[in-house]
Amino acid sequence: MWILFAFGSALFAGITSVLAKCGLKNTDSHVATAIRTTVVLLFAWLLALLTGGIHTLSAITGRSLLFLLLSGLATGGSWLCYFRALQLGDVNKVTPVDKTSTVLTMLLAALFLGETLSPLKWVCLFLILLGTWAMIGRRDPDVPASHAGGRWFPYALVSAFLASITSLLGKVGMEGIDSNLGTAIRTVVVLLMAWGIVLATGKGREIRNIDSRSWGFLLLSGLATGISWLCYFRALQEGPASVVVPIDKLSIVVTIAFSSLFLREKLSPRAALGLVALVAGTLLLLVP
Repeated sequence: MWILFAFGSALFAGITSVLAKCGLKNTDSHVATAIRTTVVLLFAWLLALLTGGIHTLSAITGRSLLFLLLSGLATGGSWLCYFRALQLGDVNKVTPVDKTSTVLTMLLAALFLGETLSPLKWVCLFLILLGTWAMIGRRDPDVPASHAGGRWFPYALVSAFLASITSLLGKVGMEGIDSNLGTAIRTVVVLLMAWGIVLATGKGREIRNIDSRSWGFLLLSGLATGISWLCYFRALQEGPASVVVPIDKLSIVVTIAFSSLFLREKLSPRAALGLVALVAGTLLLLVP
């Protein structure tokens, strides 16, 4: 079942990026992150209540709570960087860089969780990196220079690094506790972090300027994120991080497809080949 949950996470994560991009057009990225996190928080705690996971709150050990809190901090940082990158660049450029967190997660899982990296998995890592480089390595002449420039890249790179840390911390923190409750606890940390930055930077006043269209996309994006998270951490609880994380990264296929349909972002032949390599490397990770 954990494989189905992992693919469900990929589907909704892919939808999230496009919805968020639409909502970010007239909205500050930090404010948008805070709004989306509020939706995720409500969704996560509601599900923890409906599934009975909230009743196991007293059974959480100090160690699990610590790792969940640290995972939430890493997630908050990753989100803030990722949606800033989305605001500055095209979805089909930002997303591949974010997906390189797969490589770092697999390496860290081998180092700290004892998960084995076979020769095939090394080949997969190479394909993922090669595919990412092909998708972002050269600007498509049809893409505006402002979007193809480097302003978005550092944010996307930091987002990928923090996302990989999130996966490992979440894996440890989820041991022996209900996955829905774990997700809800992590979301509290992300919410406090996101709104804290909004208030500290004085951007809270911008909320009144958000138009109804952006509100709709941000709320839908938060809902999709909530569903993706619940599927992801349920899969992470039952399956190996070195496989769950790559499956989740297949969300890039959904993201590229939706960005082409709804955002009219073009994929060059070179980038298309890169996408094939990235997906091939990810799928090969499922081979025993």
